[in-house]
Amino acid sequence: MPRSAPSWTSVHRSERLADTPVIRRDGHWWLVSPAGTMLASDHAFTAELDRFAADMAAADRAVAELHTKHTAASEPVREAQR
Repeated sequence: MPRSAPSWTSVHRSERLADTPVIRRDGHWWLVSPAGTMLASDHAFTAELDRFAADMAAADRAVAELHTKHTAASEPVREAQR
């Protein structure tokens, strides 16, 4: 079991899984709210969180790749200097 639960005040928005009240710290999923923090221990639930996090990461990578391709395509082609 993890050493200590994260407190609501120590959770940054960027740590949350897709703006949900769920974070992953030290290999454990936590449900975090102003009322308190609870370790997510249900295997089926945490497996779904793992899959969702993996899907979100893949989507973020795909969007970043599309953005890079779009930026490269919109830059003017420059002729090689002789």
